[in-house]
Amino acid sequence: MTNKNQHQLLSKIATGNGHGENSPYFDGWKAYDSDPFHYTKNPHGVIQMGLAENQLCFNLVQDWILDNPKASICTVEGVDEFKDIAIFQDYHGLPEFRNAVAKFMEKVRGNRVTFDPDRIVMSGGATGAHETIAFCLADPGEAFLVPVPYYPGFDRDLRWRTGVQLLPVTCESSNNFKVTRKALEAAYEKAQKENITVKGLLITNPSNPLGTILDRETLRSVVSFINEKNIHLVCDEIYAATVFSQPAFVSISEIITEDNIECNTDLIHIVYSLSKDMGFPGFRVGIVYSYNDDVVNCARKMSSFGLVSSQTQHLISAMLSDDVFVERFLAESSTRLAMRHKVFTRGLAQVGISCLKSNAGLFVWMDLHRLLKEQTFDEEMDLWQVIIHKVKLNVSPGSSFHCAEPGWFRVCIANMDDHTMEVALTRIRSFVMQNKELVVVPTKKKCWQDHNLRLSFSARRFDDFMMSPHSPIPQSPLVQART
Repeated sequence: MTNKNQHQLLSKIATGNGHGENSPYFDGWKAYDSDPFHYTKNPHGVIQMGLAENQLCFNLVQDWILDNPKASICTVEGVDEFKDIAIFQDYHGLPEFRNAVAKFMEKVRGNRVTFDPDRIVMSGGATGAHETIAFCLADPGEAFLVPVPYYPGFDRDLRWRTGVQLLPVTCESSNNFKVTRKALEAAYEKAQKENITVKGLLITNPSNPLGTILDRETLRSVVSFINEKNIHLVCDEIYAATVFSQPAFVSISEIITEDNIECNTDLIHIVYSLSKDMGFPGFRVGIVYSYNDDVVNCARKMSSFGLVSSQTQHLISAMLSDDVFVERFLAESSTRLAMRHKVFTRGLAQVGISCLKSNAGLFVWMDLHRLLKEQTFDEEMDLWQVIIHKVKLNVSPGSSFHCAEPGWFRVCIANMDDHTMEVALTRIRSFVMQNKELVVVPTKKKCWQDHNLRLSFSARRFDDFMMSPHSPIPQSPLVQART
């Protein structure tokens, strides 16, 4: 059977490229998967710095699990509850789970707001939550405005199966990529001229990939904008507990309760999960929290396609109901994230690499525009190829986040131990110290599809001047504190 006939037998989704997997963001993961770094087994492999995971406090979670064996139904202490949990199928979720999640969301937001457990709707991670919201709010062909740069997975989560469009709101480095009313208006007017119906605005707070928070003034402006246009506001707040320094995180739930704010709360929806704040992406605990009754009802019906397992609900409800543990975890996570951010950015600064000033997230927004021969996205791709295949670091180029300016890269810093971080810093510093000798020769093919990038040098070969990943360097404060 010919390939053409095979395609005729399948759906457009099955044969199309709507998932967005063919992008530098996902190609970097593939490069890591084919050659993963390991301190002893593969010391020259690719270090994963493209995955926003929070692994800095797993020892606290492990200690809690050891101290609370009854929380699992797969232990001697918890086996008596096995049957009731294993047969539970109500898509509303365990009451204790919804209560615990609502309470945790309040605590993360400084107990300045309250959340109704009956508005907590389960989903298979934030991915499923975003798609559910898109299905509830928009029809195929309609659109959401999204400030750029934004998380590449949104192209999959909100667009692939829903047929919804994402329209960029241009934000620039000149004002630290702040979301402005002017930029929102420009994007909205552009959509109107193109006869595209805008159904909502999607914001990420704290931002992925910037690691910045939206201040109170910006959030008020955003609420005013969506209220005037009568469009929805979807707030992705999955990094709420990763804020590690001032200014503090401000949730949209706080803004809409202010006395001087006029807002139709039926337009406000929050996406949350435990993937980033707790470091549990494998548990697939996603949350839709809407102030709109119709959206809650529809989303709950849709949750049948992506429920959180009742075993996971049982364990999570016990863990998040432990106030002592939660307080300690949030405080320690903030401390460790602050230290990791400080050590990493200072390490970059030693060789003149700057990052966008940030105080949240599991990554830094690194500025390498001065390493580009020309300020183009083709040059960014060429540089990214070198970083992936020669420096052996999986960092994500800004163009994969739809950044309007070339030369920015997202670097994840919380998914590795201290030693691996130091190896990564050594590789980056070694590369930058020698970058003046490096000449990148552009390729005819799309850069991220050509792994045979041609390089030429005015002096030594690249492989000769790269320092060993094990070159001795001073221990970081994190390492010193643990020895």
